[in-house]
Amino acid sequence: MPDAARQGTLVHSLLDEAVAEVPDQHAIRDVKGRWSYRAVAEYSRAFEVWLEGQGVGPGDVLAVQLPASRELTAMFYGASRRGVIFAPLSPEMKVFQLRSVLARSAPRLVVGTAAAVARIRDLTSVPVHDLQSVWSQVETLRTRGSRADPVRVRPEDVATLIHTSGSTSAPTGVIVPHAQMTFASAAINAVLGYRRDDVVFSRFPLSWDVGLYKLTLACLGRSELVLADGGSDLVLLGRMREVGATVVPIVPSLATLIVSLAGRERGTLPPVRMFTNTGAVLQQGTTAELRRLFPTATVVRQFGQTECKRISVMPPDEQHERPGSVGKPLPETRVLILDSQGSELPAGETGEIVAVGPHVMPGYWQEPELTARSFRSDPRTGEPRLYTGDFGWLDGDGYLYFEGRRDDMFKRKDIRMSTLEIEAAAMDIPGVRAASALPPTVDRDLALCVEADLSPQAVLRELAQRLELAKVPAHCQVVTAFPLTANGKHDNREIVRLLEGISP
Repeated sequence: MPDAARQGTLVHSLLDEAVAEVPDQHAIRDVKGRWSYRAVAEYSRAFEVWLEGQGVGPGDVLAVQLPASRELTAMFYGASRRGVIFAPLSPEMKVFQLRSVLARSAPRLVVGTAAAVARIRDLTSVPVHDLQSVWSQVETLRTRGSRADPVRVRPEDVATLIHTSGSTSAPTGVIVPHAQMTFASAAINAVLGYRRDDVVFSRFPLSWDVGLYKLTLACLGRSELVLADGGSDLVLLGRMREVGATVVPIVPSLATLIVSLAGRERGTLPPVRMFTNTGAVLQQGTTAELRRLFPTATVVRQFGQTECKRISVMPPDEQHERPGSVGKPLPETRVLILDSQGSELPAGETGEIVAVGPHVMPGYWQEPELTARSFRSDPRTGEPRLYTGDFGWLDGDGYLYFEGRRDDMFKRKDIRMSTLEIEAAAMDIPGVRAASALPPTVDRDLALCVEADLSPQAVLRELAQRLELAKVPAHCQVVTAFPLTANGKHDNREIVRLLEGISP
């Protein structure tokens, strides 16, 4: 069970505790090298001094658009020491989205790669720094052993903003305080049990909560984290074998890739002891193949949202039990199943999944209406609740079963997205006058209907300049007059009819 006192822990304290216990243990490895826990701490303190020199202090937002690297991990912990809100942005985020995110998060400064600095400067009036220049200064500060003046950082202060597709036209920043992040990390680790001899192989960017929390989980386990984001699929198994990967976080698409590669592998497979699934539910066939190909590995089913990090985990020693379940609630947390009136449903009945506990975040950055919809207090106790918008049921033993979502949010290619985000991107295209996106169904892939004087191919090409590839619809229907209801809203039934002839 996680220590209740962990709720009062600061993010950088996790690193300092690891340094005190295993200073020379390998902590972070990327394609350029590896650092010990002591080195990560030293670089994080040097970066804290750099932030101080730039006039960045407690409560300020630091936006970074960088690939996963050792430097980025030190920046994360250094920002934590300074009380600065760390806002990692996906390197894949397009100009259309980045402009909105920067305007809403109002960073004090931005750090990016040399190739992106000019583009970012066109979108914001705040200082934008090239990582290479920043890091040459950080190296000097580390060599000197420079220390920043102490600042007060409290557990309730915001540690990071993790941007995810929400019910608005742009990625929405989930507010993640130190207390919630450290509690969730400890609660997850209490079930999964990361170990000192583990090598955690992460293919995810640190802009995803999946990638960022691997830092804290590896720290708690005194494990080594290998940052493999951006590596070639062709050498994936070779890289896993080279580093001795024992823990591999996966999403269904990555699991399918690993199965495909391992099925053709003639040599020794990596020594994986645990696959941990997140994102969409892992198909049982893929799970069975992973177990067949990696017979000593456990495949752990999990369920959660960035808004509380994790909701349930299937205990590793129960991996073969209840194959349809996504596990038990985290330690010291609860899951409720509520009907449309907010009443709790008995075991076996489907309703909205509501998470309760210290891992529930305070809300969304600069989004009061969206926050009020998803984050509410228990009417009797005042305890924070997350209304997930996901639907499922609990069995008589408290195990959770996920059934799906009924609003405009959906997952495609393992990425959570919103129809409103896609529509807003379409409306940004010159010549598009109206747009309506339809989520995938069993009969049709993600589709878009627009009123425009452009060809469908031109619309999709323009969308590819504004959205990640997974968010670009498979099909586009162009109409000269958009179908509307009597009160002027999009006539979704008529739009569906227009798209009925599109094959999946």
